[in-house]
Amino acid sequence: MNSKLPDQMTVIEITEPGGPENLVPRRRPLPRPAPGEVLIEVATAGVNRPDCLQRQGGYPPPPGASDIPGLEVAGTVAALGEGVESWKIGDRVCALLTGGGYAEYCTAPAPQCLPVPAGLTLQQAAALPETFFTVWSNLYDRARLQPGETLLVHGGASGIGTTAIQLAKALGSRVFATVGGPEKIQACLELGAERAIDYRRDDFVRAIKELTGNRGVDVILDMVGGDYVQRNLSALAVEGRLVYIAFLRGAKMELNLAPVMMKRLTITGSTLRARPVADKALIAQKLQTTVWPLVSRGAIKPVIHQIFPLAEAAAAHALMESNRHIGKLLLQTD
Repeated sequence: MNSKLPDQMTVIEITEPGGPENLVPRRRPLPRPAPGEVLIEVATAGVNRPDCLQRQGGYPPPPGASDIPGLEVAGTVAALGEGVESWKIGDRVCALLTGGGYAEYCTAPAPQCLPVPAGLTLQQAAALPETFFTVWSNLYDRARLQPGETLLVHGGASGIGTTAIQLAKALGSRVFATVGGPEKIQACLELGAERAIDYRRDDFVRAIKELTGNRGVDVILDMVGGDYVQRNLSALAVEGRLVYIAFLRGAKMELNLAPVMMKRLTITGSTLRARPVADKALIAQKLQTTVWPLVSRGAIKPVIHQIFPLAEAAAAHALMESNRHIGKLLLQTD
């Protein structure tokens, strides 16, 4: 470890499962990078729904992961673990984590780090890893979304949604989204959605059928679950793929499988946090090759709603759970 590094750092701890008020600043020793890891001096950390679930007690860290919340950061490499040759001290990186991001320093496997795209600040870069790893893994690795195909994104104004709309549009797909309210509709349209459907007023199944000449869409990215499941099957085209990344309305429901059989549908989904480093390394390579050039030239831009000081993590969680934001919420360590 670099002798110039401090011995202690500020982190955000979850004092006990519960509401946002249970996120409290504490002092802890700096973590040490294990072999194959880097130590990052965090400039900015992303706030994500899984962080809220962890705070509530519903999404515990995988074995060996930090109990500190936070699944993505951007900052500078401060120290190298044994065997790391892909990075050097001082490099600007953004990284996907299994935990530990709500802190002034964190460790990350070297293969899960990516260079900050040209032209982006560290704040902007912190908005990238969790959503881009998730969207790429689910839309392109699992759902095999192709140029020319149609995509419906539920929660289009969320961090995941704003990423999915831009990425799919940039790679040649026709994109629709569901949102709640006119401000979010306008945001999705500006990001490249052909139509944003207000789920509070309109039936998205009927709207999708009208927009596609009664064909349906090829892929649906859903984080809602519950009563959306059967409706999603109705909105899919023949050979359509339904991908789950969350279930805000519940994971259990009664399901009529007839549309799955009649239309030869695929239902899939994934979580990212507990997957092996090797899996995430492959996703990182695809992002750096295919997506980072699009970000660098401005074809895809991180959408940031608000940046909070690290000590105000509770306020960031409260805003996220209000569903009033568009895009990403971030925590700034400075």
